[in-house]
Amino acid sequence: MASDDAIRATNDDATQCKRFAVQKGYWSDPYIQHFVSRGQNTHAPEINRGYYARVASIRILMEKFLKLTKCQCQVVNLGAGFDTTFWRLKEQGMIPQSFIEMDFPTVVMRKGHAIKQKKPLLAGISTEDGEIKFHNYDLHSANYHLVGANLRTLGEVEAKLTECGIDYTLPTIFIAECVLVYLEIEQSKALLKWLAEKFQTAFFINYEQVNLGDRFGEVMLANLKSRECTLAGVDACLSLDAQKDRFLTTGWQGADGMEMTYVYKCLPHAEITRIEHLEFLDERELLDQLFNHYCVVWAYKDSAGIGLDKINFGPS
Repeated sequence: MASDDAIRATNDDATQCKRFAVQKGYWSDPYIQHFVSRGQNTHAPEINRGYYARVASIRILMEKFLKLTKCQCQVVNLGAGFDTTFWRLKEQGMIPQSFIEMDFPTVVMRKGHAIKQKKPLLAGISTEDGEIKFHNYDLHSANYHLVGANLRTLGEVEAKLTECGIDYTLPTIFIAECVLVYLEIEQSKALLKWLAEKFQTAFFINYEQVNLGDRFGEVMLANLKSRECTLAGVDACLSLDAQKDRFLTTGWQGADGMEMTYVYKCLPHAEITRIEHLEFLDERELLDQLFNHYCVVWAYKDSAGIGLDKINFGPS
């Protein structure tokens, strides 16, 4: 099993990569600078494009869910790390009734400290009629909650959601970016089964590795292992069908997914043209290899029949 310290370190790596891509102009995020200092590291263009596609794809699916539910919904970001989506949504006037972020307590503690210290972050979670409560490493405001829990322990997850005032009858979207793969297969299945049983109307976005059975995948796994980051759930990442089956066998009504190669082609043409002019890409082959080994999978349970099966990368 991966070292939890090594798993936590992946948050810092991802945040640093996202900040560098933001600095290069791939997308706008004035909040990420408050979670990671400006580093001297540079990243290859294919890495920046990969992170752009990752952020853009999750954004598209999430915003379709928010529009469909008219924001009368909940967002639960599992393994949220230093994600800044809440502040971006507030800028856009697309805040759900409740936005919950969950991660290891030590990550939550660091994020909470940054929020308390940085005025733009604190202002973003403040409301005129609500106070902000800090309890140990957790943080609660009117519609934003930051809580520490180990996703391997369902009792802990449930207790934290209860503290956030979760409403199991309200449409809820779950987001996981390279999170489930660090859980043992049985642990991730138990979590997904529990969510499908508890929530009447739910949508899940999972960004993760795929096609790891080839030579490129073997090298990727070896690199992670050298950092004590063995992927406990690698069997669910061997194919797109395996990724979808993870949901279909745990009570979710439907699931679909795409390798990032195809997701990239679905992103707005004008945006792709813009970002491809930011940096010269010497070898397209490496970008294609990266895209072939990551995917976005989405699953739904739509007891109320609100149309969650229509959410995909097609035109709105």
